[in-house]
Amino acid sequence: MSDHHHTHDHQPHPDGLAELLDLDAEIFAPALHDVYDDIARAADSDVRSIVDLGAGTGTGTFGLLRHFTQAHAVAVDASADMLAHLEQQAAQLGLADRVTTCRADLDEGVPTMDAVDLAWASASLHHLADPDRTLAQIASVIRPGGLLAVAELDGFPRFLPDETRGGVAELRAHELIDADRAVDLPAMGSDWGSRLTQAGLVIEQHRAISVDLASPVPDAVGRYAALALTRIREAVADRLRPDERAAFDTLLDGGPDDVRRRADLRVNAERWLWIARRPA
Repeated sequence: MSDHHHTHDHQPHPDGLAELLDLDAEIFAPALHDVYDDIARAADSDVRSIVDLGAGTGTGTFGLLRHFTQAHAVAVDASADMLAHLEQQAAQLGLADRVTTCRADLDEGVPTMDAVDLAWASASLHHLADPDRTLAQIASVIRPGGLLAVAELDGFPRFLPDETRGGVAELRAHELIDADRAVDLPAMGSDWGSRLTQAGLVIEQHRAISVDLASPVPDAVGRYAALALTRIREAVADRLRPDERAAFDTLLDGGPDDVRRRADLRVNAERWLWIARRPA
């Protein structure tokens, strides 16, 4: 469920992105299981056809297929690399016969397909150039009575206590990232409920999806934090003051303050879920 699901990026994804998304899936797995339960309770019949829009490495695709054991999924993404990774994972999980991949840029239009019981969009809609136009197209591929589940985010996870030197540097980096997103990704943090209603859908549920892990955290969190903070550093390092950059670099340099070694490492992240129905 990461904010790195690109729906309009035709370039190969940087090294580490697929691993970051897979680690994100591992850390959010319990929260996502509850989301899938919510979808099952909202469904008016068995979910047998799914489309995952901005599928990335397949977190949603595989989670939904495990939850809805009679379903087939179409995984849509603009990245050939991501879809190749997804296909490989599907084979390893024994799900290859239940997944079809489709390379498509959602800004150019939602692919033509048979009507589905469930459309899923996790951390992908905020990348769209014209979310309202695309949401109207998404609504049209959901059967009457079917569901669209949207998981979106307002920002990146936090990993360190604010009062620590590293936490202060992390907070400053987040402030710079937030300012960038206001320009580059203006749809992030949108009132998606209003947008879904405008697309003709009826909101059935809206709630937070929260992860709050404190020390001691699972081993995967250190690697997850390092990959996430490395990407943030690449985006903001030239705008940090020298002391801020030095403090941030200690989080990734392999020393005692490296996030992979810290005893105070945490994960604090919040995303938002909307489940909406196409009227019958």
